[in-house]
Amino acid sequence: MIACHNNFLTIEHVGQPVTLQGFVAKRRDLGNLVFVDLRDQHGITQLAFDVDNDLKNIAAALKNEYVIRIQGIVRERSSKNKQIKTGDIEVNVTNLLILNSAAQPPLLIQDDTDALEDTRLKFRYLDLRRPKLQKIMRLRHDMMQAVRGFLNDEDFMEFDTPILTKSTPEGARDYIVPSRVSKGNFYALPQSPQLFKQLLMISGFRKYYQIAKCFRDEDLRSDRQPEFTQIDIEMGFTNQEDVLNVSERLIKHVMRTVHGVHLTEPFPRMTYADAMRLYGSDKPDTRFDMKLVDLSQCFSSTAFNVFKQTLEQGGAIQAINVKEGAARFSRKDLDALTESIKTFGAKGLAFMRFEESVSGSIAKFMSATEIEALQEATAATQGDLVLIVASTLDVVRASLGYLRRHIAKQLGLIDATQFDFTWIIDWPMFEYDTDTARYYALHHPFTRPKDEDKARVESDPDTVLAAAYDLVVQGQELGGGSMRIHEPLMQQSIFNVLGMEEAEQREKFGFFLDALTYGAPPHGGIAFGFDRFVMLLGGTDNIRDVIAFPKTSSAQCLMTEAPSRVDGRQLEELALKKTN
Repeated sequence: MIACHNNFLTIEHVGQPVTLQGFVAKRRDLGNLVFVDLRDQHGITQLAFDVDNDLKNIAAALKNEYVIRIQGIVRERSSKNKQIKTGDIEVNVTNLLILNSAAQPPLLIQDDTDALEDTRLKFRYLDLRRPKLQKIMRLRHDMMQAVRGFLNDEDFMEFDTPILTKSTPEGARDYIVPSRVSKGNFYALPQSPQLFKQLLMISGFRKYYQIAKCFRDEDLRSDRQPEFTQIDIEMGFTNQEDVLNVSERLIKHVMRTVHGVHLTEPFPRMTYADAMRLYGSDKPDTRFDMKLVDLSQCFSSTAFNVFKQTLEQGGAIQAINVKEGAARFSRKDLDALTESIKTFGAKGLAFMRFEESVSGSIAKFMSATEIEALQEATAATQGDLVLIVASTLDVVRASLGYLRRHIAKQLGLIDATQFDFTWIIDWPMFEYDTDTARYYALHHPFTRPKDEDKARVESDPDTVLAAAYDLVVQGQELGGGSMRIHEPLMQQSIFNVLGMEEAEQREKFGFFLDALTYGAPPHGGIAFGFDRFVMLLGGTDNIRDVIAFPKTSSAQCLMTEAPSRVDGRQLEELALKKTN
């Protein structure tokens, strides 16, 4: 007798005895016949109880989610179901054992469930029975094994790095853990294994990887979680080309072996400056056109006061051309677009329609020469709609970058089956925050400046580019990395630019600065967001779909009710006191 799983049986197994076990997905009582759909993680098989079957009355009493084991004989179905893999056969049941009964589930356990997300998360163990999530969890497993297999074959070594480590707040907030044995002191959960993997390179290991759990206490969105998984890679005695090469081959390997997509061409590369200039984003979606166009020259002598003042104050005037959009957007639609970009600081959205005649919100303020220059710069033809934003450069880019993505989605211009993997390279080393009047590292403070810019790190930090790179796809960052600083004096210079006094450098990173003095090889690496990668191949835009037990957008686990209060005795042991 064959002991097998659902989706295993085909027409070739007709006449063979089998044993199956799983959950009752559905029962259909037709009077003379009873049919039961048996579900497990692989799929569904129909069980048949004929009119003369002594088990028919027991089968008729089965309820959804009962756990059963059956034995029977495979036979051909009279009415086949092409929607499932086992649709050509059914099992004539000869033995039935109820392993466990089940209460009425609070949600429909099927792909098109009727439950709200809060209900699904509270009863996640039931939600995970749904075929859609079963497939995604299988996909996640397959992807993880493909990653490990590729990196093992490339002579990488898998390491575990500490979960309880030191708090070095720079960027997102740490999750902190109080120490019982060292009262008043705290561990932090790692935002990444960054320093530990660099220390492994200093230790003499050439190729490290880890499927790493990381933690960030930050505001959440649909593609973020407080605890997440990343594919963490570091290489010693290496250069940027080596890191990009092995990373690209890893992505292609996973796409081919798990998703059946063969990517043969090298991933294109785009500088950060070009990404911002053409797309208004450091995560450009290149699956459609609609690039940003600078109009400063077109309006260099304009009499239109709004544009004139913008240019005099050092701002920018830029536009996107929505091809054949003139008739597709009403004034009400354009007013809604205007409201949407106020989030980015834009005060307004100008538009021009190029139809049989030219019209628009600013047409009466423009000369014929300016209209002609605008049309030429944006390559506008009859039927096109040109959208214009005038403000500071950051506001213009953010606004138009959002509009091109929003409009492309609205007009169905995006091919969801296309994977536009692109390397974004040559990032600025620093960004200056006017509110705090200090520089921040755009990647992280261990990123190496490009060799040609090293001499200007402290004297002219605004002009320094980093040996940093991100891999983006479909408008999302999939991974990011850099070459690392391996000279102690250069690392101290970076800390100086970031406003760290020497005492603070020693307090936070003394162990690492010491390690650099003992001969650190050139090294670099990258980390890929594994959850986002699964989202990409799983065809979902919600990160909670690809994590077995995720948190809500407020970082809560509705199932376990974490975070929760702890016993007063535990607080006393930790020398902590409640404040409310």
